[in-house]
Order: sequence, then structure tokens, then C-alpha cells
Amino acid sequence: MSLHVIDYIIIIASLIAPIYISIRFSRQQTNTNNYFKGSGNIPAWAVGMSILATLISSITFLAYPGSGYSSNWILLVQGLMVPITLIFFIRFVVPLYRKVIGISAYEYFEKRFGFGARLYTSLAFFLAHFSKMGTVFYLIALAFSKMVGIGTVEMIWVMGALIILITLLGGIEAVIWMDVVQGFVLIAGGIITLGIIIFSTTGGLPAILSTASEAGRTGFGPFTFDWTSLTFFVMAINGVFYAIQKYGTDQTIVQRYLTAKSDKDAIKASLIGVLMSVPVWALFMFIGTALFAYYQINGAMLPEGIKADAVFPHFIMTQLPVGVIGLVLAGLLAAAISSLDSDLNCLSAIFMEDYFLRINKNADPDRQMFLSRVIIVIAGLASILIALYYVNVGGKGVLGIVFKLYAIFSGGIAGLFLLGIFVPKANKRGAYIGILTSVLFTAYAVVTSTELSSGKLILDLGDLNFTHHKYMLGVYSHVILFVVGYLASLLFKPTDSEEGLTYREWKNEKKQKV
Repeated sequence: MSLHVIDYIIIIASLIAPIYISIRFSRQQTNTNNYFKGSGNIPAWAVGMSILATLISSITFLAYPGSGYSSNWILLVQGLMVPITLIFFIRFVVPLYRKVIGISAYEYFEKRFGFGARLYTSLAFFLAHFSKMGTVFYLIALAFSKMVGIGTVEMIWVMGALIILITLLGGIEAVIWMDVVQGFVLIAGGIITLGIIIFSTTGGLPAILSTASEAGRTGFGPFTFDWTSLTFFVMAINGVFYAIQKYGTDQTIVQRYLTAKSDKDAIKASLIGVLMSVPVWALFMFIGTALFAYYQINGAMLPEGIKADAVFPHFIMTQLPVGVIGLVLAGLLAAAISSLDSDLNCLSAIFMEDYFLRINKNADPDRQMFLSRVIIVIAGLASILIALYYVNVGGKGVLGIVFKLYAIFSGGIAGLFLLGIFVPKANKRGAYIGILTSVLFTAYAVVTSTELSSGKLILDLGDLNFTHHKYMLGVYSHVILFVVGYLASLLFKPTDSEEGLTYREWKNEKKQKV
């Protein structure tokens, strides 16, 4: 099925809008502080919408409906744990970052544990987000090319050039306002699509829920204490550490805390982003559930051998009316753009703050701005090249390697964050021992649980192989770093660090003000 001219107009308009926004804000980008932190006049609701749009990538847009179609709602458990976790520490963490860092979230780790901790955490961010960006470029281009008939390679280059351009011109303030627009487009596309599915299904919502329930497509189980399988408790524990790592150590989120007008607005923005993300995740998960019931009840035929992740794109192109197709595809592009432009801006910020300015502290402001933009172009082109490699190898190979390397070198960051925040006695030597132990454990778990193309493990230790579910790997690495870092710190004398970096100090300071 080919797109109607109306759909093309909607899609093109959705691509022109971010370019216009970037050009509008480009005149304000006179220094790196404004380029990475904005004018300081962004309202809390806009920052919150930007956090939401950053969290909802095109992978969510495609993967959640696929999961809802093929399984129950267990993957939602991770997201449900985010607001539960953050409500306990967000009012402390947000003011902490706004007080002790300039731009880089990883400056906190240096002030608490030294430059080695900053280098470790910022490097982890680089590895994680480069692998993510290349993957998003590839997946969105692959899905979009199949739906509109544009070549995957051509789509990667068009998207890449667009995202580099809009990030290059407008800085973080343009990125945030683009996220606001794109967030609304994404949500509108999801709501309209779900409404169409419900009203197109014989018996409506009650029939959908009944059919899905009978087929095991609802609920959050299984509820067994089995760490080797995907269970409710595995996802719940994973969700706790995901929330801590994402909102406590991820530059794409922390940098948005700095753009708000005040501590109060920054806290409000973070809560808006968190509380809105859960319903959006649930929306797209339920779209998959509703699609399962739709094809079961109505008897509509699907292409033979179609994969679960491809059912939603197939429905978009074959069942949605003219105009709605364009809106949903615009939402799909919006999800990709709002995630990737944030990554590019933050990668540039980290490079400048954590590396370049350490060596060139007195660099001319114009030189800083020029280099910041150069880094955005380089990072964007590198991500495009990774995506193009996926095209050549069919999406296999490097993707798994990149994620495993990231798991080895970034394991335990949430544990390091908790160690710094909640253990005043924790010191640099203890933290470094914890980091080393966490890296070694993660390496062991990866090589004893990963199969080669021959079907054999990279390293087979028999009964000593890591056999727990892969989601537990991250949990264990955080716990190991925290526990080992705490115990090792007891062996060394406390090291000097700046005041106001722990929860206890913040709480005492708050009492004194009262």
C-alpha cells in the first residue's frame, strides 16, 4: 500500500517543524553554557515533556506493541517501578546536581571519588549511547523504509542529516521545545490508533480484554522467585536500579534538571516526565494487546510468518485511514528524533566538560562553541556508520558486541551513585576496588553466558557458568559495587571531598535552615 499525498504532507510537515524551531533558537547559541543548559527560562512542564520524549524512543514505539502482541504486560513492570523508586529520592537528587555540577552529571563522581570515577562513568555513557543511537537509526530506517518504500540506506542518511542539523543549530533549548511538539504528536498518534483498533474490533473493549485474558496476554506474571527466567520479581528489581541509573546518572536526564528555572521547577519537571512516561509505555503495550485480539476476533489475515514486532507497522499501513497513517508515522519519526537529538547534544556536552576543558581550561568561548558543534557532527556521522554496518550484516554482529562491551565497562554505576550518596564513609580507594570487582564480575557473567555462532559458550565453566536471566546481570553489578565499595572503604582512611555531596549532609543542612 502506497501513502496518500495527505500522509506525505503530514510527514514532511513533521520534519520541517524541528528545523524551524532550531533556526529560531540558533541566534541565542553564543556560548557553550547556553548551548548545553539553555536560557534558564524553560517552564517545568516543557522540561518534563522533554524528559518524557527522551525516554520514549522509536524502539519503544515498535517494541512495546510487539511485546503486547506476543506476550503479557510483564515488560511494563520495569516502568511501573520508576515512579515508586524516584518518589523517595528525587527531591534530594535534583537540587544536589543543580548545586554541585556545571554541565556534566559525572562531575559529581569526581568530586566524591576522584577523576577515575568520573572517567569510568562518562565513558560508560559514551558506550551506552553510541550503541543505542546506531541501533535506533537502523531500526527506525528499517521499519520506515518497509512502510513507505524508501531504501533503508537512504532513510538512514536522510534521518541522520536532519537530526545532526537540528541539534547543531538550536542547542538544548531547541531540543527541549522540539521534544514538546514531538511528544504530543507521539501520544496523539498512539491514542488515535488505539481508538481505531477498539472501535474496529467486534465487541469493542470488553471483547478485547476477554480475548486477551483467555490467551494469557494480560497480567504481569509469572510471580515465581526464579532468577533464571523473566518473572515479575526480576523485572521489579531491575526496574528499581533502572530508575536510579537513569534519573541519577544519565546525562540526557540530568542535563534537563539544569535547564529549569529553579530547584522546585526541576523537581516538578522530573515528576512530570516520570508520571507521564508510565501511561505512554502502557498505551503502546496495550496497542499490541488490542492488535492480538483484533486479529483473533475479526479474523483478519496477517502475512505468513510475520514477526510480532512487524504486526503494528502492518496494521498502520493496511487498516488506518488516510491522514491517520501520516500522523502515526510522524509520531514514529518524532520518537526517533526526540531521542537522538538529546543524545547528540549530551555527547557533545560530556566530551567538552569531561575531556576537552580539563586540558584546555582557558579555551576561547568561540573555539568551545565551534568544537561543540564539530563533536555533534562527528558523533552523528559515527552513529550513521554504525547503522549502515547493521544494514550490511543484517542487523547482527556488532550490536551484540557493543552491548556486551557496555555491560562490562558500565556495570555498577547505580551502585557507585548509591555508595556516594548514602555512605559518608565511602572513599576513593574503596570505590575503585568496587568498580574493579563489578567489572570483573560482569565480564565473567558475559563470557560464561554468551554463545558463539557455533553454539558453544565463549567460556564454559560448567556449573560455575552464569545462568541467571540477563536482566539480573545489571542488578548484581550494582549490588556488588555498592557492597564491595562499602566494605573496602572501611580498610582505608577517609579521603577529603567537598561538603554537601551525601544525603546525610543535605538532610542536616535542611534541618538547620528550618
